[in-house]
Order: sequence, then C-alpha cells, then structure tokens
Amino acid sequence: MTASASGLPFDDIRNLVRQMPGPDEEALAEVRARDAQLTKPAGSLGRLETLAEWVAGWSGRGRPQITRPMVAIFAANHGVTAKGVSAYPSEVTRQMVENFAAGGAAINQICIAHDLGLKVFDLALDMPTPDITEEDAFDEPNCAATMAFGMEALAGGADLLCIGEMGIGNTTVAAAVLAALYGGDAADWVGPGTGVDDEGLARKTEAVRAAVARIAGTQDPLEVLRRVGGREIAAMAGAVLAARLQRIPVIVDGFVATAAVAVLHKMDPAALDHCLFSHVSAEPGHRGALAAMGQEALFDFGMRLGEGTGAALAAGIVKAAVKVHDGMATFATAGVSEKSD
Repeated sequence: MTASASGLPFDDIRNLVRQMPGPDEEALAEVRARDAQLTKPAGSLGRLETLAEWVAGWSGRGRPQITRPMVAIFAANHGVTAKGVSAYPSEVTRQMVENFAAGGAAINQICIAHDLGLKVFDLALDMPTPDITEEDAFDEPNCAATMAFGMEALAGGADLLCIGEMGIGNTTVAAAVLAALYGGDAADWVGPGTGVDDEGLARKTEAVRAAVARIAGTQDPLEVLRRVGGREIAAMAGAVLAARLQRIPVIVDGFVATAAVAVLHKMDPAALDHCLFSHVSAEPGHRGALAAMGQEALFDFGMRLGEGTGAALAAGIVKAAVKVHDGMATFATAGVSEKSD
C-alpha cells in the first residue's frame, strides 16, 4: 500500500473500506438450494447451516470448502506496561512467540487438532510502542504501514482467516481503544487480563482513563487506533480488511482481536459482515464490545488466553459445518423419501 496523492496515508485505508465487496448472492442462492435437498429436515442443523451459508457468501463458492485455513497471531509490546498494568513482564511476549515456534502453546495443540495452519508475526518486539497514557502509539505513516503489514499476512493464500494476538499489556490498550470508540467509563472496559490483583486492576483502570482523557474529542476511528492502539491491533485490522477485499471469511478471537475490528466497525457498520466472532471472553469488556457492534459470539467457554485459541476452536466448528454441507447426500442421490406434502 503506497501513500495517497493527498499525502495522508489513512486516505488509502478509507478508500479500501469504501471498496469493500458484499456477499456473493449467487453463491448464497446455490448453497441454500442444495441445503434444501440434503437428507435432513429443513433447519435441523441450526447454526451449522448458517455457517455454511456464511462461508459460501463470503468465499463466492456455492459449494463451499475450506482447504487452507490459517491462524495468524500478531505479537507486539507496549510501553504502558511500565504503569504496572500486567501481572507479567513484557519479555514474556517474546518468550511466548518462541513457545509458539517450538509448538508448545495451547494454540499449537488446537491447530493440530483441527488441521489449521499457523503463522506468527513479530511486530518489532524490541521496540514497544510509547506509553499511551503519555503520548501517541504511532504517527500516521507508521500506523498505516502496520495495517499494510497485516494486510500482507494473507500473501501466502488462505480460504479462512483466524486472527489472534500476543502482547503483554494489550488488554489495557484494547480497553482504551474500545472506551475511546464507544464511550463509557474506563472501568466498563477493564478486566484482569493475565491475572492482575486488585491494586493492578486499579492501576490498569487509571491508565485507560488517562489514555482516553488525553485524546478526548478524537472521533476518527483511525485516529483512535493511531493514538491509543498498538501494533498487533493495527495489523489485525489490516488483515481483516484485506480478507474482505479478497473474499476470505474471518473468525475473530477474543477481547483484543475484537478491539482491532471495532476500528473497522466504527468506520462502516457493514465492515464486519464477513466476520464470525468466535467466543465471549471472560474479560468483562468483551461482552459490551460485542453488544456495541450488534454481534453474537459462537460460544462462551470462559476463555481469556488470546493466542487465537477461541478463533481456532471456532474454525473446527466451521470446517465441520462446511464438510457436512458438502458431503451429505441429497434425498435424490440417497434414495430417501422427502417430507410428505
């Protein structure tokens, strides 16, 4: 992505949002017609049927298949950790990235269980973004460039994208983004994250309150991202936008990933129509974020790990839904009598 003629890098992002395609109506008609002929009562598979439709509409394939699912984890560090907002030191981010590479994390096991590809993106871990209580996370060119980096995450090809993250301190940053976008008090968006105690939670709440107060009056969602976001949040937003332009369905993980896509939602309420929200995080602000966007998550397992774990679990369900639709016999091919008139 190159800078626009106006010299404002965010203009390129805004132009791409305006170019987002809608679902493929022919593919939707085809998948619904086949569903009506499958050997089951109409509607008997409930949300599995609508998941198959979702994949068809956004992949443009009336007989949907998933052959190249990918979990993309974006990892970044944050200067706000200096405020004592996390139970773990920032060096854990790199240590966990190394754990992903070694195959030792929860996400590795879920990807193996569901035959999902996994890519991990190191976003300048040795250079944390500034403390958002005191200064902006990015300038405009660097924020736009980080979104563009996220867009390139799809360069290797995928037909289902699951977004996840790793970053000590990023639930603080996500809470600040959501508070700035949707309003309310900092306490409405802040939770325990990696497990801070009551004193840590108070510090975290004050950090979010200070960050949002510092940018009071900022309305542009991209400016909110630039001023109080983080590299993994910007990269996830870019990846989701690129997926829309390439007709790739997206599964969103938990609280931090939801904050990333909230930026796109505030730019255009239809920007997330190609997204499935996997689960309701145990992080308290996640439920409020989903409500603000009018979204219903697929399940609630009380999870709050991140790493794309909820999205990867949901990918297993989506793969099953597509396989059922594609592999089931029709009444005609199976010689099964249809419902009596």
